[in-house]
Amino acid sequence: LDLILSAVEVALRDPLRTIRDLFYFPQNAEGESLLYFCGNSLGLQPKNVRQYVLQELDDWAKYGVEGHFHAKNPWMPYHELLTEQMAGIVGAMPVETVVMNTLTTNLHLMMASFYRPTPERYKILIESDAFPSDRYAVASQAQWHRFDPSDAVLELRPRSGEVLIRAEDIASTLEQEGSKIALVMLGGVNYYTGQVFDFKEIARMAHAQGCMVGFDMAHGAGNIPLQLHDSGADFAVWCTYKYLNAGPGNLAGCFVHERHARHFDLPRFAGWWGHNKTTRFNMRYAFDPLPGAEGWQLSNPPILSLAALRASLDVFTQAGGIGVLREKSVALTRYMEALLLQLPTDRIQIITPAGPEQRGCQLSIQVRNADKSLHERITAAGVISDWREPDVIRVAPVPLYNSFQDVADFVERLRTCLEVAG
Repeated sequence: LDLILSAVEVALRDPLRTIRDLFYFPQNAEGESLLYFCGNSLGLQPKNVRQYVLQELDDWAKYGVEGHFHAKNPWMPYHELLTEQMAGIVGAMPVETVVMNTLTTNLHLMMASFYRPTPERYKILIESDAFPSDRYAVASQAQWHRFDPSDAVLELRPRSGEVLIRAEDIASTLEQEGSKIALVMLGGVNYYTGQVFDFKEIARMAHAQGCMVGFDMAHGAGNIPLQLHDSGADFAVWCTYKYLNAGPGNLAGCFVHERHARHFDLPRFAGWWGHNKTTRFNMRYAFDPLPGAEGWQLSNPPILSLAALRASLDVFTQAGGIGVLREKSVALTRYMEALLLQLPTDRIQIITPAGPEQRGCQLSIQVRNADKSLHERITAAGVISDWREPDVIRVAPVPLYNSFQDVADFVERLRTCLEVAG
């Protein structure tokens, strides 16, 4: 009851209640807005995206190639327009931050520099239930270096009968295996359970063992305050189409810690957009990398995609930044949790950690004796959520555009669907 009353209090003074109006919501055949809780998979479209993209289309039509210099927002330095805002969202310095490529491409680029295995130290530590693309990437990197992935990829597993990875088990694994681990590469927020790891402590322990540290923050960026610089991680990567609302398959972000900014001897896969800006177009110079994260860029970025992301980042700024969003997110998610736990059924189990410091806005709801037909009924009831086999519904009350009323409506529709299922 206290949690519900607290949520009601936050809802009444919600400074973000008008931000919701800046997004488009999917609608049913009758033109009614659906309940959207799938921002952990694809964020909603901000209404200002059209204006931002049309500006670049107009300038392309008007200027052609000269748009690189004469567009309203010149394309040559366009990616720099996003750097400061993105750095603020992920808790990094601008020199540590760049928007480029896609998530798995950035992960491979980072591992080319920071996974440098030797015959004695060659393992990569990941979660046993890491997102498949991360698993494929680390396994292929090990194989590229002529190591057997079944030996080189070391998995953190929950204890028998549990779904979350305990902090003490991470510590013991690093203590026992640290001398063989070249890279710790974890999903900072696990996509399936929503569990948030202690980035700073993991980085500290791993570095003490001589390991490099990277995080996939696809489910963290725009969701929780990441404080990447303070975490001490060597690198991090993230996509922008989930909580950052940049549109399907849009560009990704990359963080390289400041201490590596001028380590130009780090091996890397190079491209011309990572070259010294003053001589980039002279075409005759050997590769001269830019300092910081920009030095890992490959090609000139797609401006239309950057425009969509820039539109969303401006909404984040209008909302007051990640700190304001996090305050509402904690209340919104606790409200959903409280209502779910009051449902008159013993079939519901929330496998996401209970403490706000151990989760973002996603709740993973395990439903005993359920199959995908339950999710289909929920969808038919006007809810867009996410199903993960064998029996988990993932829902993400996103503070930018979800309301406390959305949460109450979702839980009521879930209750009705469970009663129909019997």
